[in-house]
Amino acid sequence: MKLLSFIVPCYNSQDYMDRCISSLLVNDEEIEIIIVNDGSNDGTRMIADSYESMYPSMVKVVHQENKGHGGAVNTGIKVAAGLFVKVVDSDDWVDQEAYQQIRMKLKALVAEGKAVDMVVSNFVYEKTGKRHRKVMKYDRNLPEGRVFTWDEIKSFRKGQYILMHSIIYRTNLLKECRFTLPEHTFYVDNLFVFKPLEKVKRIYYVNVDFYRYFIGREDQSVNEKVMIERIDQQLKVNKLMIDGMNIEQIKSPKLRQYMLNYLEIITIISTILLIRSRKKENLLKKKELWKYMNEKDIELYNTIRYGVMGRMMNIPGYLGRSITVSAYKVSQKIVGFN
Repeated sequence: MKLLSFIVPCYNSQDYMDRCISSLLVNDEEIEIIIVNDGSNDGTRMIADSYESMYPSMVKVVHQENKGHGGAVNTGIKVAAGLFVKVVDSDDWVDQEAYQQIRMKLKALVAEGKAVDMVVSNFVYEKTGKRHRKVMKYDRNLPEGRVFTWDEIKSFRKGQYILMHSIIYRTNLLKECRFTLPEHTFYVDNLFVFKPLEKVKRIYYVNVDFYRYFIGREDQSVNEKVMIERIDQQLKVNKLMIDGMNIEQIKSPKLRQYMLNYLEIITIISTILLIRSRKKENLLKKKELWKYMNEKDIELYNTIRYGVMGRMMNIPGYLGRSITVSAYKVSQKIVGFN
């Protein structure tokens, strides 16, 4: 059995996948790199096959018809042979020194018989045109040097969350809970770091800047203009998160609050994008989104809608929307998101 499986979803990734895959290659037979060629029509297939040919004991390639990012991740989870699994997008990469520390820690946890469901590390925003690199760290939120539970975490500040870039899951946790992502849908990484959390009982934090998250390409899915064009997919993910959030079933108060905060920020982003589009039909979709939450879970709705951010997002009229957008622009500069 492998120690760690990396899933690398690739769709027309020929221009940047080399940097990603080469950063994952190490002289360690316990590492597995699963390249999922998701119906690419450029040179992705050839590049992927060349890596499998050069590193047959480490690289596994799966060619499939296009199913989107979620479908590629689903395929990777199915074939993963590692005790742990991590998704690395094909335009991102990992830091070599941090990678070494991650591998050593995973091996130590297994050797010591310390079962963990999730390992968390830091990630770095590698943003185009920015000299200063923003690091998302968790040293003020999570205990270090030991296995811990949700009840031992500290509060997260606004704009700070455990994203896909931060997480390594125990592979069987995802398989046991039959976790799958919707196909042909963008922004499913939010579901990846949300839906399994109730099943996570034991966590370990490694305080290293492991994942390098490249952000700022004009065609990137998290580019604001692109997100507005794909707003229906953002709303689909948002609603699936609402569907998967049952306040009463979450036993840990701290996990409950964390998940509430995460769902809140996703709903705020959806709302902002709908307002920023300046389309009448999207203002109707904004009302429909909040109505959906209200009808699905009134307690959840009241908690988010009447919090500070929820109130700000729903100030009526043109002036109210202007205030909302101004607050958003300030947040962009402070938090550093797209």
